[in-house]
Amino acid sequence: MKTDRSDILACLRGSGDYVSGQQLCERLGVSRTAVWKVINQLKAEGYRIESVSRRGYRLVESPEDVLSEGEIVSRLNTTWAGRTLYYREETGSTNNDAKRCGEEGDPHGTVVAADIQNAGKGRRGRGWQTIPGTALSFSILLRPSFPAERASMITLVMALAVAEAVEAALDGNMSVRIKWPNDIVINRRKVCGMLTEMTMTPELDEIQYLVVGVGINVNNESLQEFQEEIRDTATSLRIEAGRRINRAALLGDVLGRFEKYYQTFLETLDMSRLRETYQARLQGLGNEVRVLDPAGEYTGVSRGINDRGELIVERESGERVAVYAGEVSVRGLYGYV
Repeated sequence: MKTDRSDILACLRGSGDYVSGQQLCERLGVSRTAVWKVINQLKAEGYRIESVSRRGYRLVESPEDVLSEGEIVSRLNTTWAGRTLYYREETGSTNNDAKRCGEEGDPHGTVVAADIQNAGKGRRGRGWQTIPGTALSFSILLRPSFPAERASMITLVMALAVAEAVEAALDGNMSVRIKWPNDIVINRRKVCGMLTEMTMTPELDEIQYLVVGVGINVNNESLQEFQEEIRDTATSLRIEAGRRINRAALLGDVLGRFEKYYQTFLETLDMSRLRETYQARLQGLGNEVRVLDPAGEYTGVSRGINDRGELIVERESGERVAVYAGEVSVRGLYGYV
């Protein structure tokens, strides 16, 4: 939930100039003493705030990277995404936390974010853990009214939002790609993964809620920080950019872009209006891919996605196959040569 602290921080950040104590009191419905206490708390946490008589307060500088409820809320520019927010310094899995929110009646757009995640989940049951101060781990709760067969496309929508936000955080100096359906890739190394889980309402056979979990390697300083099995394929934004990235600002940007693209998706309930934008970032487009299908492994050429978000693979025979799910390897990526 929003607090006086996050509200005051948001007011200072949004103004860019001095905001009088009286303005803060009137806008937030709090006393001057309450404002003064919060300002001092923020200063103690590393925020540089100027206080000038008859002018008020001005935010001069924020800490390089602080992940907290107040900092995240102050970075939001959304209507519903993240407007109910739960921040955990440490948790097992933000997806599990968000699913509990779903069971307990929290609204559409609820976000659970954590600094440390010690029992995160990846695809195919793989574990995912984070080191304090390095990762951005969050999950968003969605309560859609569309049919269950449309749900898989939401992970592509989130991938597009994350890719754009990551590229913006890197000042547009690096090309950020998407390995279908939702791995985010920089310089042929994975920087982010996602997991979407769906819970149905048994009586009505409708979606009760969706949870989309996102894990971004942000401020890892070296490859040695990653688990040995992914060291050759992973990277972080800090390794690629050579500087720390503000995780709260990145989360705010991701949620803003996701809210916009989610609305576009709802207009057609498919990827038709997002297909070209997504495809422009698709890693391996026009190149060889290998599909691990239960019926048998095969190779072909990636021809992009269709309006349902499926990957179109052209086999040697000329047959075009729409891949709905499963593992797809891209030549030249993650050790596939």
